[in-house]
Amino acid sequence: MAITWRSTRSLADSVARVPDRSTGAPRNLETVELRRLRKKIDALDRRLVAMLNERAELAREAGRAKQAAGYRAIRDAEREREVLLRVTMANEGPLGQADLLALYRRLMVATRALEARDRDRARSNPDRDGGADDAG
Repeated sequence: MAITWRSTRSLADSVARVPDRSTGAPRNLETVELRRLRKKIDALDRRLVAMLNERAELAREAGRAKQAAGYRAIRDAEREREVLLRVTMANEGPLGQADLLALYRRLMVATRALEARDRDRARSNPDRDGGADDAG
């Protein structure tokens, strides 16, 4: 007679009840796999935020360089077209082109706003170096 081992754990044993943040009541079950994937997404989100902030800081530096070189306009439509074209060419999906372009357009709006803020600060306080946060 062969002895076989059979798990007594059910699928329900591999899920966790997660309390709803607004009510504190248990909400839908979260599987181990879903929890693993969400942790990976959370880690990637942290990296994306760091990279977006790094990009924004580089854009601020470019804005200061443009101002120092005598450029009056903040927006450079030709440069924006080039960036959007490169982004389109680099996209291999699954994110659709229209969605990716919308994200980048919004990113450009935000970085132009940073540059405008830096220019306003530089005008209001000409002793500063264009809005940089460091002293020196």
